[in-house]
Amino acid sequence: MKITPTDIPDVLLIEPRVLGDDRGSFFEAWSEPRYREAGIPGPFLQDSVSLSRKGVLRGLHLQNPHGQGKLVSALAGEVFDVAVDLRIGSPTFRKWVGVRLSGENRLQLWIPAGFAHGFCVLSPEALFHYKCTDCYHPQSELCVLWNDPDIAVEWPSTDLILNAKDRTAPRLADIPVERLPLYAG
Repeated sequence: MKITPTDIPDVLLIEPRVLGDDRGSFFEAWSEPRYREAGIPGPFLQDSVSLSRKGVLRGLHLQNPHGQGKLVSALAGEVFDVAVDLRIGSPTFRKWVGVRLSGENRLQLWIPAGFAHGFCVLSPEALFHYKCTDCYHPQSELCVLWNDPDIAVEWPSTDLILNAKDRTAPRLADIPVERLPLYAG
C-alpha cells in the first residue's frame, strides 16, 4: 500500500496494492494493523454506502461534536471527492483538497474528523463507500454551502443535482464559530 499526503498533510491518499491475474483482481480495502501503522486511526464504528447518478453532489458535511474520520472510496464509477479543513486554529483552515476516486483506480482518501466532506459524481452512476470513526448523529451535523466563495472548491461541473439541505446550506461565515471543531495541533 502506498500512502501519499495531499496538500493538506492530515488528508492522505491511499493506493492499495492490487493483485491481479486472469480471474480478475483482489485488494485489501482495510487492515487495522496496516492502516494504523500508516497513521489512520480506528476504531471504525459505521460503514455506509451511497448510490448516486451523474451530476449528484453530496456535501459539504461534517459533525461537531461526534466528529467522524472517514476512509472513503468509489467502489464503482467515478467521483470528484473533496475534504475541507474546518478546524478552528488549523494552519490549513478553509483549505480544500480534491481527488478523483474510482472503481478503476481503487484509491482511498483518509479524511480526519474536523473536515467537511463532499463529492460529485462524474460517471453515469457511482457506488460510494464511507468507513467512519463515529456513527451518524443528526443533531451534530453541519452543512456548509457547496459553492461557498470563501472556500472556493473548484468542482469539475456546475450542472449539479443537490438535495434541498445541500442547496440551501449556510456559508461558512454564517456558521457560529463555536459550532466548528477545534484544531488539536
